[in-house]
Amino acid sequence: MMISGIFKPVVTRFITPVARLALHIGISPNAVTWVGAVGVTCSALYFYPRGEFFIGSVLVVVFALSDLFDGTMARLSKSGSSRWGGFLDSTIDRITDSAILIGVAIYLIERRDTLSVVVLVTLVTGLLIPYIRAKAESLNISCSGGIAERTERLAISLSTIALHGLGLTYVLAVGMWLLAFLGCITVIQRMVIVKKALA
Repeated sequence: MMISGIFKPVVTRFITPVARLALHIGISPNAVTWVGAVGVTCSALYFYPRGEFFIGSVLVVVFALSDLFDGTMARLSKSGSSRWGGFLDSTIDRITDSAILIGVAIYLIERRDTLSVVVLVTLVTGLLIPYIRAKAESLNISCSGGIAERTERLAISLSTIALHGLGLTYVLAVGMWLLAFLGCITVIQRMVIVKKALA
């Protein structure tokens, strides 16, 4: 929450005029969501397995900005954010986050690098964290806490992958181990939140 709390308001103010223009010419928030999803997924699965980590990360970041655009557009539109739009956005987040780690895992597996196991652990925890929240909310329990939410995990993964592409190869291992650790801790923290709420 710290990263998003600092940067998201600034970026949102910057992109608001562009989002308003997009709505004016008839582009829908859901269309932006799909474009961003396809862009991130294709970039990650094309460039990362080939070891082109820097250019892949640059493109992923560019397309990932759609996550801010569609949210801003939904708030600016008269209809607001629909339930379908919220569901679609959440589902797309899982797909794009997974594509990033799968792309890296493919690269490592092809080179028989044991770091691929750590990346897979990171992938699983990245799926478990939002699942636990969704399941908790189905039980009327608020469960959005934890040491590392999506924004933090995404920032760590993309920065370490990009730095690896610039030649700092050791950074990828540090980043993936950190993500795996933070992911496991966050899963445990959310399980404890639900446990306490149900006790």
